[in-house]
Amino acid sequence: MTSTAGHDKGEIEMLTALRRDIHAHPELGFEELRTSGIVQKMLAEAGISVQTGLGKTGVVGTLKLGDGSRRIALRADMDALAMPEMAQDRAYKSTVSGKMHACGHDGHTVMLLGAARELARRKSFSGTVHFIFQPAEEGRGGAKAMIEDGFFKQFPVDAVYGLHNMPGIATDSMAVVAGPQLASSDRWTVTFKGIGTHGAKPHLGRDAMTAAGQFLTALHTIVARRVDPLQPAVVSACAMEAGSFEALNVIPDLVKIGGTSRAYSAAVRDQLEKEIGALAEGSAKLYGIEAEYRYFRQMPPVVNDRDTTRRALAAAQAALGIDKVMTEFPPSTAGDDFAMFSQEVPGAYVWLGNGPAVDGALHHNSHYDFNDDALASGVKFWTTLVEQELAAA
Repeated sequence: MTSTAGHDKGEIEMLTALRRDIHAHPELGFEELRTSGIVQKMLAEAGISVQTGLGKTGVVGTLKLGDGSRRIALRADMDALAMPEMAQDRAYKSTVSGKMHACGHDGHTVMLLGAARELARRKSFSGTVHFIFQPAEEGRGGAKAMIEDGFFKQFPVDAVYGLHNMPGIATDSMAVVAGPQLASSDRWTVTFKGIGTHGAKPHLGRDAMTAAGQFLTALHTIVARRVDPLQPAVVSACAMEAGSFEALNVIPDLVKIGGTSRAYSAAVRDQLEKEIGALAEGSAKLYGIEAEYRYFRQMPPVVNDRDTTRRALAAAQAALGIDKVMTEFPPSTAGDDFAMFSQEVPGAYVWLGNGPAVDGALHHNSHYDFNDDALASGVKFWTTLVEQELAAA
């Protein structure tokens, strides 16, 4: 179990109970009314200024001490996922059907709250720290909504930091690495528009199904043959709509295919958008039909700024010990809209261990659970980061 040295045992017990309470009451993106209310109440009780209404349910707590001019922001996400919790022996299992905290945002929220309370008690820095409690990280655009509602205008900052739990790393350990951490996350759809006809008379129509098959077969050549082999990328088809199993003698007019694309650089992201469209158009033309292509940019890649990462590394090493912090760790092809913040100002996104993946339960698994043994480590990292970044003279 992670040591709680440097933190009041009662405080860690309180945070553990709070984390489990939030876990039992999951809320989806932009619906985090209960969670947001808890955050507001605890920040206010600690004497921290509270601003609400950014991104609907978003909350920003501000703590300004001394005459230091540096301003930083720390971000935690609050939302759950639309999926059932299948664990049977968990006393704090989700009480809401079809919703669960399967990514650890309950832990992220509680760790940042714990750090905010600790910093408000210690008053051991000089400068300004904004605690961002973001809604709707799971694909609903919470960071974008907060920014559009004026986050950077109301809370100008010099740097922004994010933290995410990582199963497979010990709860008293972290990974802090410069460069790409998470891929861009975009969606695309292609609708092939043919001329439907009787399944026994294909020559009388224009077969959108065959064009779609050609497209699907060739789709994976984009990464294999068009993208630089030294540049990681993913293109996956994930949904398809066409025809009816109640009419298996009808060739449909329309076939719709949708999927995702991921990249770690802006150039490759642009290339994927272009190549998917060119392949769709070419496949349609080959069979004498039309293709309607749409590409939806959701979030850019998370790329850690070198100097900001250096600051985060120093804090992690001071908080947990040099031997407990990895400086090499592979990036993930998942996405996180923390990128919306870090593309505006220098940012660093770090990984905190969540212990072994019990029964293989990684993020977005119906048996996943945030490991409460990581709470003390997370609070200590955030607290140390602020005290080092905003060191009092």
